[in-house]
Amino acid sequence: MTSAPSTADLPAEGAAEEPSDTKLDKKLGLFDVFAVATGAMFSSGFFLLPGIAAAQTGPSVVLAYLISGLLVLPAALSAAELSTAMPRAGGAYFFLDRTLGPLMGTVGGVGTWIALVLKSSFALIGMGAYLAIFVDLPIKPVALALIAAFTVINLVGAKETTGLQRILVVVLVAVLGFFVFQGLWNVAELPQQQFSEQFSPFMIFGLSGLFSTVGLVFVSYAGLTHVASISEEVKNPDRNVPLGMFLALGCTVSIYVAGVLVMVALLDPAAFHEDLTPVATAGQAFFDWLPEPTGLVLVVAAAIAAFASTGNAGVMSSSRYPLAMARDQLVPSGFSKLNRFQTPTLGILVSAGTMAAAVLLLDVASLAKLASAIQLILFGLLCLATIIMRESKLEYYHPGFRSPLYPWTQIAGVIIPVWLIIEMGWMPVLFTLGVIVLALGWYFLYAHRRVKRGGALFHVFRRLGHQADTGLHHELRQVIADKGLNAEDAFEELVTTAIFIDIDGDVSFEDAMRTACTSVSKYLPVDAEVLRECLSKEFDSELMPVSHGAAVPHLRVDSFEGTQLVMVRLSRGAWISEEKPGLPHARIYAILCLIGPNEQADGHLRLLAKLAARVDEPGFVDAWLDAADEARVKALLLPNEQFFEVVVEESGPSRLLLDKPVGEVDVPEGALVAWLRRDGKIEVPAPDTTIRRGDHVIFIGHPEAIEDLRTMLEA
Repeated sequence: MTSAPSTADLPAEGAAEEPSDTKLDKKLGLFDVFAVATGAMFSSGFFLLPGIAAAQTGPSVVLAYLISGLLVLPAALSAAELSTAMPRAGGAYFFLDRTLGPLMGTVGGVGTWIALVLKSSFALIGMGAYLAIFVDLPIKPVALALIAAFTVINLVGAKETTGLQRILVVVLVAVLGFFVFQGLWNVAELPQQQFSEQFSPFMIFGLSGLFSTVGLVFVSYAGLTHVASISEEVKNPDRNVPLGMFLALGCTVSIYVAGVLVMVALLDPAAFHEDLTPVATAGQAFFDWLPEPTGLVLVVAAAIAAFASTGNAGVMSSSRYPLAMARDQLVPSGFSKLNRFQTPTLGILVSAGTMAAAVLLLDVASLAKLASAIQLILFGLLCLATIIMRESKLEYYHPGFRSPLYPWTQIAGVIIPVWLIIEMGWMPVLFTLGVIVLALGWYFLYAHRRVKRGGALFHVFRRLGHQADTGLHHELRQVIADKGLNAEDAFEELVTTAIFIDIDGDVSFEDAMRTACTSVSKYLPVDAEVLRECLSKEFDSELMPVSHGAAVPHLRVDSFEGTQLVMVRLSRGAWISEEKPGLPHARIYAILCLIGPNEQADGHLRLLAKLAARVDEPGFVDAWLDAADEARVKALLLPNEQFFEVVVEESGPSRLLLDKPVGEVDVPEGALVAWLRRDGKIEVPAPDTTIRRGDHVIFIGHPEAIEDLRTMLEA
């Protein structure tokens, strides 16, 4: 037998719960994730940067874009893993805070927020260059007007924001697909000699110039991991976050590489290196078969869609970082408040205001280089965070997606950013150090006395004999509960078939546990006393799962089929010994002991998190003690919308059940008859049990099915 004692601490008495007005709605699907990621990557990196980048390396700029797309993979894989384990607003900030502690979390939050603001400002300035092709408009006032428009859109709500994002991305990908197809067709028709001349010399400044350019164009892919900042609002993040990210990356790398190849092959090198609208120039070269100026209009429309989607995604994503930091008391609490559209008003306004300041004060080329440098450091820290979370051995660190080739992928992801920043020169290095100093200063001046968190790093130390951060265990457990149960977890069946033991007299906690183990040992290939000893190991840990008068011990056992829950009600309570280190001196009235197979850690942890979440609810133990019978006790573990009881009468809607065998009761799909209460006794009915007048029929099931039953059987 292999035991896995629980390390999931339940919050102490009186623990504060997160206010409902700081919780974001889960509205976003797979295409929303794809749209946000794609929109965040396509903009200046394609429409403005290729000529500037080609001036540093020559035709090998095509290779620079490809290498950058490959080098972002370690960070993308790490971000996908962390996002599915901890789908919370704040992205990189949240991950770094929960792994390396609030000090590095502040660095990550401030750094990522600044990188997003710079990149978004860069994109909106780039829009002016393309608009100027048709209309002589001042660039910076146009950028400021766009910031104001996107601010209003983001204040209205995430669903409305991503609705705009979908439209922008569809227009963008369609036009760029057309651009790449037509461009490659023209490149294929070039004479071999002309093609060779365009790509010779391939590296005008050698490998040093190439690698410096790789760092410069890295900003083109920086938006990929910012999807993590909206993962809390994504439906089914285990699937939609990684799949949306990698679909977006594949699409973006393909268009970047093919599109830049077209520009290098068709444009004069000297003019290309100074061109701020290279896509428009290339489009004019091969869209001449379209009525004038249709081709140019298409290119400019795609550019505007790209710049607009990046600006929109930038306002949306950047505002989630102050929200997450405010939840953790690293910035003032006002940033965590949501408006009636469930969006963070103050975070949006501050992000938009900072973008406006960047537009007015900073140089375009500097924006790209500095944003790349900060993003590279953050990518390296994400990879380090993944290593820390894996090595912490936290039981509730349970990502829906796991990065392959661990830890080599993450080690490469830590080394590569440092190397690329060095290749980019001294200015990005100094700027990055300045941002770090700014974040550290803010932490020590404002947040240091307000925050009492550790991080997963302390769980690594705990393996070496030091103290762990118990709060992180509870937080990760709550994440699992929030993600919901898979169909195979069968929480309702677990509760329905649970062993229920009601103890009225005085009993010690150890004796109550012995009784529970004796009841369940018949299902296990192990003696009851050995089972009790295994469970008692977790009572010696400071992570004892005790909350509001309830204990939730658990164990995973080899060669055990199914999952069994034992529910012990202690009407007079039992004291946990105060002599054991780390355990509260508390009276326990409810023991919910979960035994599951060692081979199904996923389902076991989800069930455990669901049980713990129900126990955490205010008033649980009072209702537990007041419940009239076993059915009412079990019903406490099910949400109200998953439980329905009706008394069968000879008149009224409930007469539909009268004199019917349970197996012939017509219930909606997703619901079942769980118990009958007859003559004061509870029984689990067989299919041929006939329902009589006065019976209490208790249904459980999915909320929709239960609601249909209420409509059908209640007058």
